[in-house]
Amino acid sequence: MKNPFENAMVQLDKVASIGKFDTDFITRLRHPDRDIRISIPVTMDDGSLKIFEGYRVEYNNARGPYKGGIRYHPETDVDEVKALAFWMTLKCAVAGIPMGGGKGGITVEPKELSKGELERLSRGWMQKLSDILGPHKDVPAPDVNTTPEIMDWMADEFEKITGDKTGAVITGKSIDRRLPAGRQGSEGRGTATGQGGYFVFKALREKLNLPEKCTVAIQGFGNAGSNVAKIFAENGHTVIAISDSKGAVVNEAGLDINALLAHKKSTGGLVGLPGAKYITNEELLELPCDLLIPAAFENQITAENADKIKAKAILELANGPTTPEADEILFKKNIPVIPDILANSGGVTVSYFEWEQNLKGEHWSESEVFEKLQKILEDSAKKILEKSGKLNTNLRMGAFILALERIEEKM
Repeated sequence: MKNPFENAMVQLDKVASIGKFDTDFITRLRHPDRDIRISIPVTMDDGSLKIFEGYRVEYNNARGPYKGGIRYHPETDVDEVKALAFWMTLKCAVAGIPMGGGKGGITVEPKELSKGELERLSRGWMQKLSDILGPHKDVPAPDVNTTPEIMDWMADEFEKITGDKTGAVITGKSIDRRLPAGRQGSEGRGTATGQGGYFVFKALREKLNLPEKCTVAIQGFGNAGSNVAKIFAENGHTVIAISDSKGAVVNEAGLDINALLAHKKSTGGLVGLPGAKYITNEELLELPCDLLIPAAFENQITAENADKIKAKAILELANGPTTPEADEILFKKNIPVIPDILANSGGVTVSYFEWEQNLKGEHWSESEVFEKLQKILEDSAKKILEKSGKLNTNLRMGAFILALERIEEKM
């Protein structure tokens, strides 16, 4: 299996062959501006010293400060982070927000750390990178296995080191009422990725010939997956299947999302949910449904299983879940893929809103945040649909072309 960065470069080559871009511009986009690896020493609770490897990739800042999350995962490596930073560059351009693309990570299984160890690790990451970060330089955010509390620790550490009191160095912070309004996290940030995915789906549903009420299968039950499940169910759609890292549950009559959340909380998994059948993650991807939502990790829909996909459309809430080879197969099968750089850009857009609120010393209501978000995503979805239709290509290439045109103009 190709590493995610190789997949990203295959996508770039393909879009370069379709769009009219300067070759020097494409060559520059094949390389990040900076690719930083750090060692983070952490004193563990038992007094021993452990060294963790951390990363920050600053990909491109033509449109504004580097922007992108930090993931804590045992399989995180620099190639994955580099691919995510590239996609973030495009994602910010697709959303039309004045930010560039970056990404960070630490190779760690956070579940194995105590809260104290986790805090020392998080503050250690910030200590090593504080000189390259800043509200007008590089603005990190949460990603896989990182939380508002972790962002709070990092923002606090940055303030201690630099004296910057805006809080705008990092987004995805908690809404801490003890802080001045402009230094808190943003309303709506926790559900922004799922909410944004739903706004994009709504904007494109009719054009993709999907029914008014869809049957939906969701791979992944983390922040994005659980929130999008709730949002689709609340809007009258039938969520027939959901998975976590261990396996999936399916009920063709529809799952009760609140009961599922409670079951997962009490048992630690999805197995044994009353009235539901337990299947594998692989089987979930191949279920007949109107909409399939991959909301877990990269490289889930591949050349091996793309031909078995029975969904009428795919909404990518994860980053890079579909390989370039799978894209070709799905396009031939007439299964539209709403690409990650549009479908999951709600998270980074609300992160941008948080940054703006911090710099202005303001705090917007959730309804204000979502009103602004819906307008931005509907506009982007419309433009991408027009581009892909005009060039007789898929939605991903339409999104890439829109993003690259906006980046090239700035460069």
